[in-house]
Amino acid sequence: ACYWLEEYHFDGLRVDAISRIIYWQGDEKRGQNKNAIDFIKVMNQGLKERHTGCILAAEDSTNFPNVTRSVANGGLGFDYKWNMGWMNDTLEYFRTPPEYRTRDYHKLTFSMMYAYNEDYLLPLSHDEVVHGKATITQKMSGQYEDKFPQARALYLYMMLHPGKKLNFMGNEIGQLREWDEKREQDWELRKYPMHDSFYHFIVELNKYYLKMPAFYQGDYEQRGFQWLDCHQEANCIYAIQRTAYSGKEAKEVVCGIFNFSREEKNYPAPFLDDAKYDVLLNTDWERFSGRTKEIAESYQKGEMLLLPPYSGILFQKQEKDKEKKIQEIQESVKETEI
Repeated sequence: ACYWLEEYHFDGLRVDAISRIIYWQGDEKRGQNKNAIDFIKVMNQGLKERHTGCILAAEDSTNFPNVTRSVANGGLGFDYKWNMGWMNDTLEYFRTPPEYRTRDYHKLTFSMMYAYNEDYLLPLSHDEVVHGKATITQKMSGQYEDKFPQARALYLYMMLHPGKKLNFMGNEIGQLREWDEKREQDWELRKYPMHDSFYHFIVELNKYYLKMPAFYQGDYEQRGFQWLDCHQEANCIYAIQRTAYSGKEAKEVVCGIFNFSREEKNYPAPFLDDAKYDVLLNTDWERFSGRTKEIAESYQKGEMLLLPPYSGILFQKQEKDKEKKIQEIQESVKETEI
């Protein structure tokens, strides 16, 4: 492991199947494998001493505690733990035909019941695009034209959900062929408008993530996330707020409102205060191959929003000092290549 970090300059390592290390044959009933646990602790601690900036991630499906706590504080010494529950529940939800999503509504809320138990990473990794599982875009319910709006809304939801993000190669162009280590990705897909606009959507979304601390600063603090509405079971609507703080003062607030049904919905804005909230991004904008015209819009609490089918809208709370203007942020991310 140290050789890979030193000679190949890897940013970090993901250790597979930690459950098989913690428990004999991965079975909790067979008891803990103390020697293997000690080995992992020694390895992680040694790697951190030699490569302080390396990322160590555990692919672990168990409830074993303190996986992401330092060894000195009684943990296994990983930086992040694969959030297998979020990945499974989320992808299962989007596979489900929309008429059944009212039944499965809380598959998307359950992850917040345990979100602060560990420092989680949200993985849409190689494991999710191989072995007959289908690519992320292909997993979406419905036909070709239904899959892309759902995938765009899924990725906005993923960015706003607490936890670091992992997106595997090919997902950013909406690839519909599973990954194969023997051939390159289907880059020619960008010749097709639906795939090219999907790529540009991912570019913009990544840029917002990098520019706006509210997306990531409070990943592991409960004050960084809040449900604005998670009880729209009949409508498949969800509303999320993420907040970045400076000390005790909220410095930046972004909100995401989602309609994961196939019907257009009218919905009163559920913001927590009477400030104005500007639309930063709409997954249904025409330039992303959607149907909504892009215009400058602001909303206040209680005002009716028109939520297109399979869509997500990103809002930013207007700042009192006006130093950060909505137009400046949008222009800085538009059509910017990664």
